[in-house]
Amino acid sequence: MSDETLSNLLHEERRFEPPAELAAHANLQAEAYDRAAADPEAFWAEQARRLDWAEEWTQVLDWSNPPFAKWFVGGRLNAAHNCVDRHVEAGRGDKVALHFVGEPLDPETSGTRDITYAELKDLVCQAANALTDLGVQAGDRVAIYMPMIPEAVVAMLACARIGAPHTVVFGGFSSDALASRLTDCQAKVVVTADGGYRRGTASALKPAVDEARTKTGPEHTVEKVLVVRRTGQEVDWDDAVDVWWHDTVEQASTEHEAQAFDAEHPLYVMYTSGTTGKPKGILHTTGGYLTGAAYTHWAVFDLKPDDVYWCTADIGWVTGHSYIVYGPLANGVTQVLYEGTPDSPERGRWWQIIEEKQVSIFYTAPTAIRSFMKQGREIPDRHDMSSLRILGSVGEPINPEAYVWYRHVVGGDRTPVVDTWWQTETGAIMISPLPGVTAGKPGSAMTAIPGISAEVVDDQGRPVPDGSGGLLVVTAPWPSMLRTIWGDDERYVDTYWSRFPATDERGAYYFAGDGAKKDSDGDLWVLGRVDDVMNVSGHRLSTTEIESALVSHPKVAEAAVVGAKDEDTGQAVCAFVILREEAGDGGADIVEELRNHVRKEIGPIAKPRQVMIVPELPKTRSGKIMRRLLRDVAEDREVGDVTTLADSSVMDLISSGLSKGAGDEG
Repeated sequence: MSDETLSNLLHEERRFEPPAELAAHANLQAEAYDRAAADPEAFWAEQARRLDWAEEWTQVLDWSNPPFAKWFVGGRLNAAHNCVDRHVEAGRGDKVALHFVGEPLDPETSGTRDITYAELKDLVCQAANALTDLGVQAGDRVAIYMPMIPEAVVAMLACARIGAPHTVVFGGFSSDALASRLTDCQAKVVVTADGGYRRGTASALKPAVDEARTKTGPEHTVEKVLVVRRTGQEVDWDDAVDVWWHDTVEQASTEHEAQAFDAEHPLYVMYTSGTTGKPKGILHTTGGYLTGAAYTHWAVFDLKPDDVYWCTADIGWVTGHSYIVYGPLANGVTQVLYEGTPDSPERGRWWQIIEEKQVSIFYTAPTAIRSFMKQGREIPDRHDMSSLRILGSVGEPINPEAYVWYRHVVGGDRTPVVDTWWQTETGAIMISPLPGVTAGKPGSAMTAIPGISAEVVDDQGRPVPDGSGGLLVVTAPWPSMLRTIWGDDERYVDTYWSRFPATDERGAYYFAGDGAKKDSDGDLWVLGRVDDVMNVSGHRLSTTEIESALVSHPKVAEAAVVGAKDEDTGQAVCAFVILREEAGDGGADIVEELRNHVRKEIGPIAKPRQVMIVPELPKTRSGKIMRRLLRDVAEDREVGDVTTLADSSVMDLISSGLSKGAGDEG
């Protein structure tokens, strides 16, 4: 970070108090912060007891060999039993677990259906028996490469039931990406589908599996591929390897005894991109992870028995693991599982589903929210969304204006917005408002939730004062933390724990690369990756703050900011902006208008050298903006690898449209 800390630039004065009724009956009250801080291990033991354990632990936390934690030592449990069986045994088998909404609207092809907990239990038992018949044993790895259909959830829980760690690979990834993951975790079986639906079109999946199998090398071969028939597409077939789901799972017995596993038994490996180009396999284990996912889902969303919950993530990402599968199902919730996209077959599809299913808790990404802002409020205004009581945001910091739009247009000014910060590595939400306690502040994740210790520090690991920025660290272990990088303990230590090793004064701090600031109230603002910090004339500026300033302009829907090399200032601010539909082309003076708007909102130092009006931004399928590619454009370089983009043609659109929107230094 050099000697300069991040400049604390934006000021936010708006506050939204919790609704009185919600505050009065909130699952967590303000006292939970002090209780957790006074005795963290007792607090986490209390959360762990919300689950069913076959054997209780003898020690809450073993931190004798940091950074390798063991939680709930000696405890034994089964994740699938906790997500399914225990609800059936408690007499809630008739409760709907999944409202599955298939993408095609034709009832004959959509597969839209409701699945109760009793039905889900039978499906999971059948899949567990089928996987066992295919030779999968406890400890074997199973890869899951599927669309957003109920069988994907069933496959995950079936793996958990038999103690086979799963690795879910996002269905939008290439055969190369799939092959590297199959090889790294030595997957024995792949569960896939012939294809899935995307924007009304059948998109093939099994060909990528076939291709990936040829790329894993002779030292590792996938033994079996279990295939769900979803779209009816023609597929190549190898009788020695391929088996149909309907010929195996659907014929299997619904009787299966769930075996209890050690709390530290591996539950899943989730791959996330690494700086070396080799994906990092993040390992999560059973007891601590399930405790963290279930507790945070119950606490942060103030979950009540009659809620209908919907998280729009894909199960290929960690959000889908923690807040579609393990957290919600451990809590016995009724939830929506949606196969499609937000704008197909019509742009109001999500709002229609909220109205039809009476969704009360809605959890989505700032990227989606800003895309709806771009369209305007007319579309959501056609739908009755009065069932909503809590809105959540996940994936990246949410701009204050997007937060306010979300709360106002989608939530009808009734709903708290929980802006959650966490990562694949943390397993569960770490920093968030509590909806019944916190006066929400647009754009701020506010404070670490009870049980979590987070701090913003300088390069030496010292806490920065209020009003300053620095590096976001977690200062004490937590149950859902990653245990290691699969097969590479050394990389785990180097990546996450080497920046702030233990000293005489303190223990080791976990640091995963995000910058943050504390405002004058001491509330936390996550500023995104430290890599996305710019150094302009010696001032370290956050891309997130400048993007938020741009999005606060009434004509702007979305913005991405990068630092480009500059002879005079070291780096210069370059902005790529998508305008709202009602703004048209923004007018002849739009570039200068936006540059001056940033100057007014933040100050002269942050005024962009260039503003480029673009039709779209380069994003991965999970909605992350790929600023690396925008940096290539800003510095007039050949654009790098675009294979992970949701739509690789976006870069051509940006390049061809730049002459229209480039703004010169003024």
